[in-house]
Amino acid sequence: MRRTMLGGKIHRATVTEARLDYEGSITIDQDLLDAAGILEHEAVEVWNVTNGSRLRTYAIAGTRGSGVVCVNGAAAHLAQRGDLVIVASFVELTDAEARAHRPRAVFVDAHNTVVEVRSERVAQG
Repeated sequence: MRRTMLGGKIHRATVTEARLDYEGSITIDQDLLDAAGILEHEAVEVWNVTNGSRLRTYAIAGTRGSGVVCVNGAAAHLAQRGDLVIVASFVELTDAEARAHRPRAVFVDAHNTVVEVRSERVAQG
């Protein structure tokens, strides 16, 4: 059996820009991608905490240290500057791998600077 598990997430990042005229994707500061273990062009889910919208797209690396979180293309209709979003990637694991897996959770400040990275399960049950 294979299980789909959270691989990594960037928690409550602030959208810095929404560009309707750009082809689809989300541009994210390379430092944030690295911290969350998300690769450029990897599929990600974007959950808008501010308005409740959810979408699936792919990550594009933004300038390292810039704090950029820019929602691009048609998805720009679902986010605006200042919105808080959670960006998550998922991994496919065997049952045994899933039981040992610990997703990475990246917490940021209001400027999208990493303040904490956790490698354990965020929700204890």
